[in-house]
Amino acid sequence: MNPEFSICVYCGSRPGERVEFSKAAEAVGQWIGRHRGQLVYGGGRTGLMGTVAEATRNAGGRVVGIIPKALVDRELANPLCDELHVVDTMHERKAMMGERADAFVALPGGIGTFEELFEIWTWRQLGYHDKPTGILNTAGYYDGLLGFLAHSVREGFMGDWQMELIRTGTNPTELLSALRAEVPLHPRDDRLAENL
Repeated sequence: MNPEFSICVYCGSRPGERVEFSKAAEAVGQWIGRHRGQLVYGGGRTGLMGTVAEATRNAGGRVVGIIPKALVDRELANPLCDELHVVDTMHERKAMMGERADAFVALPGGIGTFEELFEIWTWRQLGYHDKPTGILNTAGYYDGLLGFLAHSVREGFMGDWQMELIRTGTNPTELLSALRAEVPLHPRDDRLAENL
């Protein structure tokens, strides 16, 4: 299958404490697969990472996993990926994920998910890319973060325009459809490769 678009999903290598998190990851993977898309993700087969990859594959989508050597055993690298890239460093992983994606979405996750989301958002505000970026706020998981970001705007450390660079939603279908609609028909000329 030639995918029509690629979505990079940042999410946890653990399942979290709520069943809603796994259901959201499954819904995201199913949506990508049903819409002839390609998942780009961290290459693991545990937690939400494994759930979104399996759901994408089962729905007919392509799966591209990118994982550093140091995490192959810890995150149990997924041998069922259509492409599994084992790279030397986290920087290489994130650069390849950024290059291979047309859009980005963060599901619930831990510090690695936060770091990846903030980095790709930062690069967007700096003009290194213009790819749509979103947060899927499942079961209120990101309420605290979104509240803090609003506080940062009120305190003058961020502007409303920076918040407008990232889309948030609670419904996987609506959020992914909105991100997909922002992806151009032709590849964007971005500077991710030289900056990530």
